[in-house]
Amino acid sequence: MSRTGKLPINIPTGVTVTLNNNNVEVKGPKGTINQQFDKSVILKLSDGVLSVEPADDSRYSAAMHGTVRSIIYGLVEGVGKPFSKNLEIHGVGQKAELSAGVLKLHLGYSHPIFYKIPEGINITITDGTKLKVEGVSKQLVGQVAARIKHYRKVEPYKGKGVRIIGEFVRRLEGKKSAK
Repeated sequence: MSRTGKLPINIPTGVTVTLNNNNVEVKGPKGTINQQFDKSVILKLSDGVLSVEPADDSRYSAAMHGTVRSIIYGLVEGVGKPFSKNLEIHGVGQKAELSAGVLKLHLGYSHPIFYKIPEGINITITDGTKLKVEGVSKQLVGQVAARIKHYRKVEPYKGKGVRIIGEFVRRLEGKKSAK
């Protein structure tokens, strides 16, 4: 049995969890989120504590035990305090603009890149080069940050591109002239 899966999830005040078969609905001050799980785990809610148990002794149930518990814990955390990732754009003339739910990225290409922001995600831009991606779903925040980062990966010689703040980028030495 999973050590992570055995841990109970304490539901904080202001957050409500509703179970309907294996559909979990979590409501909190920052939003509402639904997640459907398969029948490999059994979810039990009592006195503000949610527990996850494997449905049988199969290997798949044992594997999903800790995974489902971690996902539900992330849902409960996210509706109380949203998850966020901070991105930074490096390079001359490279910037981001926000208008009507569309992120416009100028990343050194001959054309701007338009990215439609998914529902449940909030992006704020400071200084034109620093982006903050926020949302109640940890998975969706990470996916949006990865998608934006993918548009212009950091190149190793000058360090131009989009990076997550705090991320290590290995820099390479350029060519040297022979004398």
